[in-house]
Amino acid sequence: MQEYDVIVIGAGPAGLTATSYASRSNLKVLVLDKGIYGGQMNDTAEIENYTGFNSVLGADLSEKMYQSSMQFGAEYLYGKVIEVINEGKYKIIKTDIGDFKALVVVIASGATHARLDVDGEEKYAGRGVSYCAVCDGSFFKDENIVVVGGGDSAIEEAVYLSNLVKKVTIIHRRDKLKATSLLQERAFSNPKIEFNWNKVVKKITGDSNKVTAVILEDTKKGTETEIKTKGTFIYVGIKANTQGLDKLKITNSEGFIKTNSNMETSIPGIFAVGDVRENSIRQIASAVGDGSIAGKLLFEYIQGIV
Repeated sequence: MQEYDVIVIGAGPAGLTATSYASRSNLKVLVLDKGIYGGQMNDTAEIENYTGFNSVLGADLSEKMYQSSMQFGAEYLYGKVIEVINEGKYKIIKTDIGDFKALVVVIASGATHARLDVDGEEKYAGRGVSYCAVCDGSFFKDENIVVVGGGDSAIEEAVYLSNLVKKVTIIHRRDKLKATSLLQERAFSNPKIEFNWNKVVKKITGDSNKVTAVILEDTKKGTETEIKTKGTFIYVGIKANTQGLDKLKITNSEGFIKTNSNMETSIPGIFAVGDVRENSIRQIASAVGDGSIAGKLLFEYIQGIV
């Protein structure tokens, strides 16, 4: 079993930042990710809200962060985490490429936006289909866009988008919202927000380059209608990527990991950073902040146990 000082699970901005800090401290660090480094940044065409860049392609920022985090000797492996076991001083990480052992585990596995799983959604992701209003809203100034969902996130983002776009149409599968009363009041009183009740998105269409419309199906009548739009913002839920962590009992009822302000979980030596963490605002800047805190404090933790 290969042994490390620190194993970071996930190679998004939070995980890569923690890796950079830990490896700079001359610790032996391994990063595990089941996919390409960068996480959700790779799904964003252009990023305009990260300090230091007027605009940067998501894939380019991913590459820059990866190269920076690897310069101090950290290792990177593609692997799916099956289980994390707490054995006190050491933690065992079981993966599909073998088992590993570490003094510290940093969980930076992120969260995944729930998909509609309809035709056109994957094809136009980053080209009109978005899961982040703050990230992509500015690309649709003075355009007509749709927001899919009826919970807090959907309504909150619709209100935010109304400050940027010409009109927001909220598409909801029921005839009433699930969002809190305060958010509902804001949406109903907003002249730029309209509602399309009892509808589900059946298909997202485009011109092979960008979104041009959504096809809706009435949940009661079964009839179909089309709405012309340049942007489709989807908020039908978000799921924490915490597979394999069940036995640790460090998550809340929704599956997100509970931490203190030092990014520490209830288990000494296990930290959590970024979107997987409870109460995360799910922005690149906040993920980097989480990673830097964990990266610094994990060194102090290791110094105290070796």
